[in-house]
Amino acid sequence: MESQEYLSKVPAITLSFWVIKIAATTLGETGGDTVTMTMDLGYLVGTAIFFSILILFVVLQILAKRFHPFLYWATIVASTTAGTTMADFADRSLGIGYVGGSLILWCCVMGLLGLWYWSEGSVSTDVINTPKVEAFYWATITFSQTLGTALGDWAADAGLGYEGGAMVFAAALAVVALLYWKTAVSRVALFWIAFILTRPLGATVGDLFDKPRAEGGLDVSRPIASAIIAVFIVACLLILPQRAGKHLNVA
Repeated sequence: MESQEYLSKVPAITLSFWVIKIAATTLGETGGDTVTMTMDLGYLVGTAIFFSILILFVVLQILAKRFHPFLYWATIVASTTAGTTMADFADRSLGIGYVGGSLILWCCVMGLLGLWYWSEGSVSTDVINTPKVEAFYWATITFSQTLGTALGDWAADAGLGYEGGAMVFAAALAVVALLYWKTAVSRVALFWIAFILTRPLGATVGDLFDKPRAEGGLDVSRPIASAIIAVFIVACLLILPQRAGKHLNVA
């Protein structure tokens, strides 16, 4: 049998990936809140807007023949913004609450990963190479972004505040990094744990930027905060190395 290396349509998991991912999740928080709160369109309308944008970008991502950094990260931003509005709609408008919303979304993420593994035999991002796998990938990412939003809000509301919540999730990510470098724990499991944890980190940092000082925030305008983070992401894409991940095809 011969093995041949093929490029994936998602980026290689490098330090720059995580830097941009955290920035994207923060933008998702401030961007989602800009539409639902600052523009006062509400969580349902915000969810409809961002979910429609997300579907468009996912379709474009699946139709693409190769990895396009700006398209990929635009899809990530769309998923994290849609995740923000969906979590807020479930937690607040539907009255499920942070605990109930987090538990339901956790079950959704675990269910998707289980179905993906049952269907394909792997949930590794090294094998994102067919429309079916890409559909699993983006569905899992969207639910993980929504879960992360609920977890971040839960932590802040539970008494940690925005600074405390950010510190807790940053510490949890540091533990994951330590496990990656010092142990043989499944790299696939660590990736998904880290991917989920970066979302509440971004949520708490985003809330820290735009919430009023009376609520423990810095009271930065949501549109201005969103614009600053967006410029930072674009700069990262232009400056930091962006390359496609690789997978082996055995013939």
